[in-house]
Amino acid sequence: MTTLKKGVHQYHEKGLSDLEKQGLIQGFEFTHKLCWKVMQDFLKDQGEANIYGSKDATRMAFNRGLITNGTVWMDMIADRNLTSHTYREEISEQILDRIVHAYYDLFTGFEKKMDELCHTD
Repeated sequence: MTTLKKGVHQYHEKGLSDLEKQGLIQGFEFTHKLCWKVMQDFLKDQGEANIYGSKDATRMAFNRGLITNGTVWMDMIADRNLTSHTYREEISEQILDRIVHAYYDLFTGFEKKMDELCHTD
């Protein structure tokens, strides 16, 4: 999350070079995977079964109140698939915009929610 945070702040402060944009996208890919794996592990620990991938984990996390805006989380999955299978500058710019203006806030919200759950008695 730290690398993604730095990239988002730099994007807002002075923009990013092409190489830095690629780094921000990679940070998004890594952070997204980490988040859905945490969702999966948490839900399994709570007794959930049949979680086979990011869509299942995201759907269940939304239904359990671990995340907000389930539709945008599903959009993240679609964008994550796009970033790993194709490279077109126009698509990359659109995804960068969503990372900076939507996805980052959802990641930080999920991080806060998990911190709260881990620190309750």
